[in-house]
Amino acid sequence: MIPFLDQLQQSDPEVLSLLESEENRQRLGVELIPSENYTYPEVLALLGSVFTNKYSEGYPGKRYYGGQEFTDLIENLARERACKVSRAEHANVQPLSGSPMNQAVYLGLLEPGDTILAMDLSHGGHLTHGAPVSHMGRLFRFERYTTNPEDGSFDFDAIRHTAQQTRPKLILCGYTSYPRDLDYAAFKAIADEVGALTMCDASHYAGMVAGNVLANPLDFGFDVMTTTSHKSLRGPRGGMVLCTKEHAAKIDKSVFPGLQGGPHMNAIAGIAFAMGQALTSEFKEYAAKILANAKAMAQAFLDKGASLVTGGTDNHMLVLDTEKSYGINGKIAEELLDGIGITTNKQILPDDPNPPLRPSGIRMGTPAATTRGMGETDMARLVDWMDQALRAPQHEGLRTILREHVETLCSEYPVPGIGS
Repeated sequence: MIPFLDQLQQSDPEVLSLLESEENRQRLGVELIPSENYTYPEVLALLGSVFTNKYSEGYPGKRYYGGQEFTDLIENLARERACKVSRAEHANVQPLSGSPMNQAVYLGLLEPGDTILAMDLSHGGHLTHGAPVSHMGRLFRFERYTTNPEDGSFDFDAIRHTAQQTRPKLILCGYTSYPRDLDYAAFKAIADEVGALTMCDASHYAGMVAGNVLANPLDFGFDVMTTTSHKSLRGPRGGMVLCTKEHAAKIDKSVFPGLQGGPHMNAIAGIAFAMGQALTSEFKEYAAKILANAKAMAQAFLDKGASLVTGGTDNHMLVLDTEKSYGINGKIAEELLDGIGITTNKQILPDDPNPPLRPSGIRMGTPAATTRGMGETDMARLVDWMDQALRAPQHEGLRTILREHVETLCSEYPVPGIGS
């Protein structure tokens, strides 16, 4: 129950109506976008807490405003827990989101014009990993490596050759639409050969790293790991930079005052809580269930004869080639699945011939459904309903029936913070 809704009813019923509509959408539908999740009810409470009222420019013990006794304590708690979860030597929990988080690393450790070697966007990289439309793509020189789309493998000899030719100052790995794990040792070896720093953007899968079901790049000697604090970690919207002590001062200076002003202390309080949860045995069980559900969903699609990028998944997500599987593009597939109450997102595929807003596939993931308590049997049911909808794009009556099935399933699994 969100506090003060009775006051909102009196002061702005239009806004309240939109809030209630979004609650119903989340309650009655299945969220399969892999970057989305349901945060803890306690985080919702902290985001709406009096920490929202406080400006805290600077860092604990070195603030520019007074009245920081408790903001210092909550930020230090968030940093300590983040280090413990990630096995990092230093944590900055102030970035307002994922993009400024990555920008802070580039601007703190590099000089404009330096070369960064990163994954190609269509093969799984993120906009902040050097897409030409991003500001970072204009400030830094990005060279790109690709994968074998058949199995998701990397040609590390080719990556090494590119690194030797371009002499990057930073080698970046991590992904936003890549359904396999990464060989951090191989990336680190190449970086060491050419004298480059190493960075991993683990935003999507940091929850699985925290739960010890996926490898931790910091265990392989990486200089920096970045992650958003929501997604699979179930915290508030925000970002974290986790690094070695060697880079701590430069990272902190880059975040503040280099890139942003006052941090959002309500979000930092939420990060402190979420990092505490990530240290529990229950969270480790949750992380394992995310992977089991993703593998069950992938197998169910393969059993239907569908085509998945890399042929399956090792993590929380899968990428479905809807053109090859169903003869429709990802935009149409996304809209059809929206129609039955299953939320996915259109997704470009490796070397996709289609434009980004009408790509050849969709991306799906299991963190949110797993948070609700859904299991492997439920994943198979969802795949069956999605497969039916995608095979009959003109059959509105079928979509009505399938939506009823989805809503019945959702009634069995309340959304945390919303209820049934």
